[in-house]
Amino acid sequence: MKHNPSTTLGLSALLFLSGCGYNKLQGLDEEVKGAWAEVQNQYQRRADLVPNLVAVVKGAAKFEQETLTQVIEARSKATAIKLDAAALSNPEMFKRFEEAQRGLSSALSRLLVTVERYPDLKANQNYRDLQAQLEGTENRIAVARGRYGDRVIEYNKAVRFFPTNLTAKYILGMQVRENFSAEATADKPPQVKF
Repeated sequence: MKHNPSTTLGLSALLFLSGCGYNKLQGLDEEVKGAWAEVQNQYQRRADLVPNLVAVVKGAAKFEQETLTQVIEARSKATAIKLDAAALSNPEMFKRFEEAQRGLSSALSRLLVTVERYPDLKANQNYRDLQAQLEGTENRIAVARGRYGDRVIEYNKAVRFFPTNLTAKYILGMQVRENFSAEATADKPPQVKF
């Protein structure tokens, strides 16, 4: 039997790749992308609910136009920033995306607080249905963000730990991915005013 050097080289490369975490890194990358797609899906669901909510609220007499305008503008900013899976390693883009989503959350919170002053609107079945859908969507966003965060932690560990970091950096060109962070004021309890 004749010894073929290229076969030995190919077999050595195969053994190296199987032991260097190549497949693990690919799998973790796909899990992060899938989790990010779910986060985007839930943010899109929320953005799709906002125009219906605004339309129902607009119908209420004497409703503050400024609050509605803030919600509409925040939705526009939140949907204008698209962050695909390829940009998840860009801290600046991720921060802009996160800030836009926080802006929409804040505007929606102000809208819901303002609605408390309008008993007729609170009694409107369409409004109650939309509010319930929005609350459910906010919960889904929290769950999707949590799952994304878990996937990013596993991915980042594989990209940074030896020996898979060598494969990640030199063979696949992978970088750590950004994760969601708490707001700067999250460590302070909210003030309750009566």
